Amino acid sequence: MAKKILVTGGTGFIGSRLVNRLATGENEVRVLVRRTSDLTSLEECLDRITLVYGDVTSAESLEGLFTGVDEVYHSAGLTYMGNRVNPMLDKINVQGARNVLVESRKAGVKRVVHVSSITAVGIGSARKPLDESSPWNFDRLNLEYARTKHVAEKIVAEEVSKGLDCVIVVPAFVFGAGDVNFNAGRIIKDVYNRKMPFYPLGGVCIIDVEIVVDATIAAMQKGRTGERYIIGGDNVSFRELSQTIMKITGVHQSSLPLPLWAAHIISYLLNFSKNRNKISKLFNMSMFAVASEFLYFDSAKAKRELGMRYEPYEQSIRRTFEWYRDRNMLD
Repeated sequence: MAKKILVTGGTGFIGSRLVNRLATGENEVRVLVRRTSDLTSLEECLDRITLVYGDVTSAESLEGLFTGVDEVYHSAGLTYMGNRVNPMLDKINVQGARNVLVESRKAGVKRVVHVSSITAVGIGSARKPLDESSPWNFDRLNLEYARTKHVAEKIVAEEVSKGLDCVIVVPAFVFGAGDVNFNAGRIIKDVYNRKMPFYPLGGVCIIDVEIVVDATIAAMQKGRTGERYIIGGDNVSFRELSQTIMKITGVHQSSLPLPLWAAHIISYLLNFSKNRNKISKLFNMSMFAVASEFLYFDSAKAKRELGMRYEPYEQSIRRTFEWYRDRNMLD
């Protein structure tokens, strides 16, 4: 029997790939969008989905939209790692999550999958990747994005205690075709354009967006209520990552390790430089502080319980680069 599925954040990177996948089946797929939403990422499947209009930040706009819905994928979120105060982080990531989860519970939605972030898990080390049971410690970096994703998971726990069937998936650093806003893909573009003369001393856990989609759907089908699942792959230092990107793109640049204390000095000096545009936009102190840590994670639980597959991270980097190159998006 066909199910009614509603997806929030369906125009985003992960959300759009999820919608495109769900729309290949027999289920009725609804996508929550604003009147002003850019639907470019959904062009391939617009004839197979139903658009419903609302805003996760407005509980009133969501009333009635979840009635009769069997499954909800909540992937709406604002990813902002900059230095400025951004009030939309709380509105979208915290209040938006609360609005969607409360409406889902009230409407009797059978199951919700909440898409979180590895910043809601914590900061590990090169020697000891974190898992789902690790205590949250990202507050030491004072990153508002991390705080809002952590609070959103607490809201999930509150709603589960009230009877909502909800599972959390936690994607790592996501590469892949379709990253039109250059989220993780920004580093590929900037290495290609020789805008990365130095690299931070930390590392990240890399995963392809299609594996994230597979695991997210699997979480809906067989994840355990109230549990979180880290969706990650290879743990890679930024030195290794930049070298891999240079190898795949065929573009080489001398790149030096940069400790955080030195980054502060360079960041200050760049304020007086005419060459600021020659340095990656990733070089802001908030983001560089995060990149100086080891966001290494253990995804054994997702492999064991969700059947998450593995592929070497180089394959995802190559696919992403070729997708950008074929669309002339790297200049």
